[in-house]
Amino acid sequence: MNRFYSNGKLLLTGEYVVLDGAKSLAVPTKFGQDLTVEKIQEPELIWGSFTNEGECWFEAVFDLPKLRLKNATFNSDVEGGAEFIAETLQKILSEARKLNSNFLHVDYGFVVKTNLTFPRDWGLGSSSTLINNIANWAKVDAYKLLWNAFSGSGYDIACAQNDSPIFYKLEKVTQHSRSQQSIVNEVEFNPNFKEELFFVHLNKKQNSREGIAQYKKNNQDIQKEIVEISNLSNEFVKTSSVKDLNNVIEEHENIISSIIKLNPVKKELFPDYFGAIKSLGAWGGDFVLVTGNEDTPNYFKQKGFETILPYSKMIL
Repeated sequence: MNRFYSNGKLLLTGEYVVLDGAKSLAVPTKFGQDLTVEKIQEPELIWGSFTNEGECWFEAVFDLPKLRLKNATFNSDVEGGAEFIAETLQKILSEARKLNSNFLHVDYGFVVKTNLTFPRDWGLGSSSTLINNIANWAKVDAYKLLWNAFSGSGYDIACAQNDSPIFYKLEKVTQHSRSQQSIVNEVEFNPNFKEELFFVHLNKKQNSREGIAQYKKNNQDIQKEIVEISNLSNEFVKTSSVKDLNNVIEEHENIISSIIKLNPVKKELFPDYFGAIKSLGAWGGDFVLVTGNEDTPNYFKQKGFETILPYSKMIL
């Protein structure tokens, strides 16, 4: 049996503008997803996806080597039916096979199981960890697989593959090329005030692909803002106190707000909070980073937000 594992992700700086080349700070999480592959005699791909509590939430069977969907079941209608999820999985596997023509072209079959170590609605990268695991199984480039199957910057793939904070940047291969490449550099970010940092879940999952699509409708020239956000990514890791970090967060939130025409989450939901609050990834859902103290958990719990993780419990 083969096993592959990928880290989850959080984007601390550069949300949205990472797509246009801003230098961004991303961190892998202690949570992630694994994928196990067991060979069987029948020429079928039998797939099962399991939650962090061990519940099978999606099953599918494909014929091999045609990769034709035979049947699929899904235990919820929150995110679309079983067929939609099966077609998405089929697309990822098909794109992997385009990158490696030998992948799944066999006269036997496989039982594949995926296991999340975080709740599916946390937004820590259930898709990116899956894509990276499939890429490792298929022996293909995970960034190419992501970009061929969907869209996105690829920072989440970088987090899946790295065990430390990283600076992430997208660059064009040549000046006039549409092709892009990922520049990934490990960076030291282990603040001595991390006990004053928390991640709070906003009780809803944000669809990052929808957020990307909305952002791409923006036609304004944001080169100045991209430079400013890149500089703030550098400042973020250099901060030596919560006060310094609060200033960086506030400036970062204001710049992104001016680009996407949405209010910062603190102004929208928590105007009376005493610390700084920063959106992570697509605005409006998933986790936010907050600075605070021992009173922080009580503040958010009183507001109805029960999932609050200290920095050290979240970040690898």
